[in-house]
Amino acid sequence: MLKLAQQQILLGQSVATKADAIALLAGKLTEAGLVEAGYVDGMLAREAQHATYLGSGIAIPHGTTDTRHLVKHTGVMVAQFPQGIEWDQGQIAYVAIGIAAKSDEHLGILRQLTHVLGDEQAAAQLKTATDADTIINILTGAGAAQEVQYLTLADFPAEDRDQLLLGAAARAKSAGWGEAAMVTSLLASEPAYLGEGIWLARTPATQTGWVLATPSTPLQAGELPVGALLLLCASDASHLPQLENLARLAAAGQIATLAGSEGLAMLQAGPASGLSETFTIINPHGLHARPGAMLVKVAKEFASDIRVANLDGSGEAVSAKSLMKVIGLGVKCGHRLAFRAEGADAEAALKGIGEAIAAGLGEGAH
Repeated sequence: MLKLAQQQILLGQSVATKADAIALLAGKLTEAGLVEAGYVDGMLAREAQHATYLGSGIAIPHGTTDTRHLVKHTGVMVAQFPQGIEWDQGQIAYVAIGIAAKSDEHLGILRQLTHVLGDEQAAAQLKTATDADTIINILTGAGAAQEVQYLTLADFPAEDRDQLLLGAAARAKSAGWGEAAMVTSLLASEPAYLGEGIWLARTPATQTGWVLATPSTPLQAGELPVGALLLLCASDASHLPQLENLARLAAAGQIATLAGSEGLAMLQAGPASGLSETFTIINPHGLHARPGAMLVKVAKEFASDIRVANLDGSGEAVSAKSLMKVIGLGVKCGHRLAFRAEGADAEAALKGIGEAIAAGLGEGAH
């Protein structure tokens, strides 16, 4: 979880160039004891490889893998430039978040930041904020409307359906979605059978989200099979679209797909359409800014609607044409990405994406 203090926020800054902005952030990271003095060279080298502008007036400059040894502690510095800086051709940044990461921790930071910064209204507020607390609240999501979250509990060693349900509840509780009362509520209820081995349980919670739990071995509940259990934790009505998708999946005879590797993606998207392929990321440091941008660039070359889900992450399906969303998947080396393309050039799109991933997304095959 990203934590920020007032001393990490640089309000109302004014510099002439992107290089000046990076030097400012690197200097503050050094002063804070997060990096050695030479880290600025890595940040500039990263920009030379690929600009770190994310969109919505936000840039996230950070070092290269070659300068990770200069990082003492993972952390960030945030600089606000109300007048704007041309970060890349035609792209104006109003907020730059300098990131220091010892290993792949930056993927977690990026995931949280991009989740918040994908909100255009939040980006505008960052530009005009006049106090550090406002920026901290926006970047950490304090007071922001909660989005539906997704978790998986795969191959859980349950002996029966109730153990699988308790495992899902423990997963939700550990994520901070609710307290012990949430588990008590589940024990007092009976999951609903949706058909084809899929069960649905529901409980009030402090965060709306879904847990998809699958057992390590086939189970039975009486005469009925247990292939997967969906736990709905509800704090408001934001889960209704997924409930509608469950009904659509059942009507289309595709409810059993929820027990597969793309189960959460199906919950979000509804009945399958178009073409799908799964590819494994081979980049040693996952989808950081440079390979992530290359993947998005390839996806944008095709007219088809292209969605991607990290099967080794949350399973959430996002647009493959949004850099913020792609980086927000927190993809590491070896993670499997499931793509679904719908449109006239869907086949060509999946072929192009597969070839780009196999070639290392601009970093060379490994």
